[in-house]
Amino acid sequence: MLQCDPRTTALVLIDLQNGILALPTVPRPSSEVLEGGKSLAKRFRDAGAAVVLVRVAFAPDYADAPPGSTDQPLARPEGGLPANWARLADGLEAPGDIVITKHQWGAFTGTELDLQLRRRGVRTIVLGGIATNFGVESTARHAWELGYHVVIAEDLCTSLSAELHDIAVRSVFPRIARVTRADGISISH
Repeated sequence: MLQCDPRTTALVLIDLQNGILALPTVPRPSSEVLEGGKSLAKRFRDAGAAVVLVRVAFAPDYADAPPGSTDQPLARPEGGLPANWARLADGLEAPGDIVITKHQWGAFTGTELDLQLRRRGVRTIVLGGIATNFGVESTARHAWELGYHVVIAEDLCTSLSAELHDIAVRSVFPRIARVTRADGISISH
Protein backbone atom coordinates (compact mmCIF):
# COMPACT_ATOMS: atom_id res chain seq x y z
CA MET A 1 0.00 0.00 0.00
CA LEU A 2 1.36 3.40 -1.01
CA GLN A 3 0.79 5.97 1.77
CA CYS A 4 -0.01 9.52 0.64
CA ASP A 5 -0.41 12.52 2.94
CA PRO A 6 -3.53 14.52 1.97
CA ARG A 7 -1.80 17.75 3.00
CA THR A 8 0.91 17.32 0.35
CA THR A 9 -0.75 15.12 -2.29
CA ALA A 10 -3.14 15.97 -5.12
CA LEU A 11 -5.08 13.78 -7.51
CA VAL A 12 -4.76 15.00 -11.10
CA LEU A 13 -7.18 13.46 -13.61
CA ILE A 14 -6.46 14.11 -17.28
CA ASP A 15 -9.09 14.69 -20.01
CA LEU A 16 -12.09 12.91 -18.50
CA GLN A 17 -14.32 15.00 -20.74
CA ASN A 18 -17.07 14.20 -23.22
CA GLY A 19 -15.02 14.37 -26.42
CA ILE A 20 -12.17 12.21 -25.13
CA LEU A 21 -14.40 9.73 -23.30
CA ALA A 22 -16.20 9.06 -26.61
CA LEU A 23 -13.01 7.64 -28.19
CA PRO A 24 -12.50 3.87 -28.43
CA THR A 25 -9.89 2.99 -25.79
CA VAL A 26 -7.82 0.02 -24.67
CA PRO A 27 -6.78 -1.83 -22.54
CA ARG A 28 -9.92 -0.68 -20.73
CA PRO A 29 -13.01 1.26 -21.78
CA SER A 30 -13.07 4.95 -20.91
CA SER A 31 -16.19 4.38 -18.79
CA GLU A 32 -14.13 2.18 -16.44
CA VAL A 33 -11.43 4.87 -16.12
CA LEU A 34 -14.11 7.50 -15.45
CA GLU A 35 -15.82 5.46 -12.72
CA GLY A 36 -12.47 4.65 -11.10
CA GLY A 37 -11.50 8.32 -11.31
CA LYS A 38 -14.74 9.38 -9.62
CA SER A 39 -14.17 6.86 -6.84
CA LEU A 40 -10.56 7.90 -6.19
CA ALA A 41 -11.52 11.58 -6.35
CA LYS A 42 -14.13 10.99 -3.64
CA ARG A 43 -11.51 9.30 -1.45
CA PHE A 44 -9.15 12.27 -1.94
CA ARG A 45 -11.87 14.83 -1.20
CA ASP A 46 -12.99 12.91 1.90
CA ALA A 47 -9.37 12.99 3.16
CA GLY A 48 -9.09 16.73 2.48
CA ALA A 49 -6.65 16.34 -0.43
CA ALA A 50 -6.72 18.48 -3.56
CA VAL A 51 -8.45 17.16 -6.69
CA VAL A 52 -7.45 18.65 -10.04
CA LEU A 53 -9.51 18.02 -13.16
CA VAL A 54 -7.72 18.82 -16.40
CA ARG A 55 -9.45 19.19 -19.74
CA VAL A 56 -8.19 20.06 -23.20
CA ALA A 57 -9.94 22.66 -25.35
CA PHE A 58 -9.27 24.81 -28.37
CA ALA A 59 -10.67 28.00 -29.87
CA PRO A 60 -13.04 27.40 -32.83
CA ASP A 61 -10.25 28.47 -35.22
CA TYR A 62 -7.58 26.47 -33.30
CA ALA A 63 -5.52 29.66 -32.83
CA ASP A 64 -4.45 28.35 -29.40
CA ALA A 65 -3.44 24.87 -30.65
CA PRO A 66 0.26 23.99 -30.91
CA PRO A 67 1.37 25.27 -34.34
CA GLY A 68 4.30 22.90 -34.97
CA SER A 69 4.46 20.83 -38.15
CA THR A 70 4.03 17.08 -37.68
CA ASP A 71 3.99 13.99 -39.85
CA GLN A 72 0.65 12.91 -38.34
CA PRO A 73 -1.32 16.04 -37.42
CA LEU A 74 -4.39 15.64 -35.25
CA ALA A 75 -7.73 16.07 -37.01
CA ARG A 76 -9.24 19.52 -36.60
CA PRO A 77 -12.91 19.61 -37.56
CA GLU A 78 -13.73 22.72 -39.54
CA GLY A 79 -15.56 25.28 -37.41
CA GLY A 80 -14.17 23.83 -34.19
CA LEU A 81 -14.89 20.89 -31.98
CA PRO A 82 -18.47 19.80 -31.26
CA ALA A 83 -20.42 21.55 -28.52
CA ASN A 84 -19.74 20.02 -25.08
CA TRP A 85 -16.60 18.29 -26.40
CA ALA A 86 -14.48 19.84 -23.61
CA ARG A 87 -17.15 19.51 -20.91
CA LEU A 88 -16.04 17.39 -17.97
CA ALA A 89 -17.96 14.15 -17.54
CA ASP A 90 -21.19 14.38 -15.56
CA GLY A 91 -20.67 13.72 -11.86
CA LEU A 92 -16.89 14.14 -11.96
CA GLU A 93 -16.47 17.69 -10.62
CA ALA A 94 -17.27 18.64 -7.03
CA PRO A 95 -17.14 21.98 -5.19
CA GLY A 96 -13.56 22.90 -4.32
CA ASP A 97 -11.98 20.99 -7.21
CA ILE A 98 -9.38 22.81 -9.28
CA VAL A 99 -10.23 22.84 -12.99
CA ILE A 100 -7.40 23.43 -15.45
CA THR A 101 -7.86 23.95 -19.19
CA LYS A 102 -4.88 23.08 -21.35
CA HIS A 103 -4.24 23.50 -25.06
CA GLN A 104 -1.80 20.63 -25.68
CA TRP A 105 -1.09 17.16 -24.32
CA GLY A 106 0.56 18.07 -21.01
CA ALA A 107 -1.20 19.87 -18.16
CA PHE A 108 1.67 22.13 -17.02
CA THR A 109 2.75 24.19 -20.03
CA GLY A 110 0.78 27.41 -20.36
CA THR A 111 -1.53 26.67 -17.41
CA GLU A 112 -1.55 27.58 -13.74
CA LEU A 113 -1.29 23.95 -12.57
CA ASP A 114 2.18 24.29 -11.03
CA LEU A 115 1.16 27.50 -9.22
CA GLN A 116 -2.03 25.93 -7.85
CA LEU A 117 -0.16 22.87 -6.59
CA ARG A 118 2.81 24.70 -5.04
CA ARG A 119 0.63 27.25 -3.25
CA ARG A 120 -1.22 24.37 -1.61
CA GLY A 121 2.03 22.69 -0.54
CA VAL A 122 1.59 19.73 -2.90
CA ARG A 123 4.72 17.66 -3.43
CA THR A 124 3.16 14.45 -4.76
CA ILE A 125 0.68 14.04 -7.59
CA VAL A 126 -1.36 10.95 -8.35
CA LEU A 127 -2.21 10.77 -12.05
CA GLY A 128 -4.81 9.00 -14.14
CA GLY A 129 -6.76 9.69 -17.31
CA ILE A 130 -6.85 9.45 -21.06
CA ALA A 131 -4.68 8.90 -22.97
CA THR A 132 -1.93 7.09 -21.11
CA ASN A 133 0.81 7.91 -23.60
CA PHE A 134 -0.36 11.43 -24.49
CA GLY A 135 -1.85 13.60 -21.75
CA VAL A 136 -0.97 11.41 -18.77
CA GLU A 137 2.60 10.72 -19.88
CA SER A 138 3.29 14.35 -20.88
CA THR A 139 1.99 15.57 -17.53
CA ALA A 140 3.96 12.93 -15.61
CA ARG A 141 7.21 13.80 -17.40
CA HIS A 142 6.79 17.51 -16.75
CA ALA A 143 5.82 16.93 -13.09
CA TRP A 144 8.94 14.80 -12.59
CA GLU A 145 11.09 17.49 -14.23
CA LEU A 146 9.58 20.08 -11.85
CA GLY A 147 10.51 17.95 -8.85
CA TYR A 148 7.14 16.46 -7.93
CA HIS A 149 6.85 12.89 -6.72
CA VAL A 150 4.61 11.18 -9.28
CA VAL A 151 2.30 8.22 -8.73
CA ILE A 152 0.50 6.65 -11.67
CA ALA A 153 -2.78 4.87 -10.96
CA GLU A 154 -2.37 2.47 -13.88
CA ASP A 155 -5.93 1.14 -13.72
CA LEU A 156 -7.16 4.72 -14.16
CA CYS A 157 -5.33 5.05 -17.48
CA THR A 158 -6.19 3.91 -20.98
CA SER A 159 -5.16 4.80 -24.51
CA LEU A 160 -5.95 4.49 -28.19
CA SER A 161 -3.93 1.28 -28.56
CA ALA A 162 -2.70 -1.40 -26.19
CA GLU A 163 0.86 -0.99 -27.50
CA LEU A 164 0.96 2.75 -26.74
CA HIS A 165 -0.46 2.18 -23.24
CA ASP A 166 2.01 -0.62 -22.53
CA ILE A 167 5.07 1.34 -23.69
CA ALA A 168 4.24 4.16 -21.27
CA VAL A 169 3.39 1.85 -18.36
CA ARG A 170 6.33 -0.54 -18.79
CA SER A 171 9.10 1.67 -20.19
CA VAL A 172 8.48 5.30 -19.22
CA PHE A 173 6.50 5.51 -15.98
CA PRO A 174 8.77 3.29 -13.84
CA ARG A 175 11.66 5.69 -14.56
CA ILE A 176 9.78 8.83 -13.44
CA ALA A 177 7.04 7.59 -11.11
CA ARG A 178 5.65 4.95 -8.81
CA VAL A 179 3.13 2.76 -10.67
CA THR A 180 0.29 1.18 -8.75
CA ARG A 181 -3.44 0.59 -8.83
CA ALA A 182 -5.99 3.01 -7.36
CA ASP A 183 -6.82 0.56 -4.56
CA GLY A 184 -3.11 0.46 -3.68
CA ILE A 185 -3.16 4.14 -2.70
CA SER A 186 -3.92 5.12 0.89
CA ILE A 187 -4.66 8.80 1.46
CA SER A 188 -4.50 9.65 5.17
CA HIS A 189 -2.46 11.61 7.72
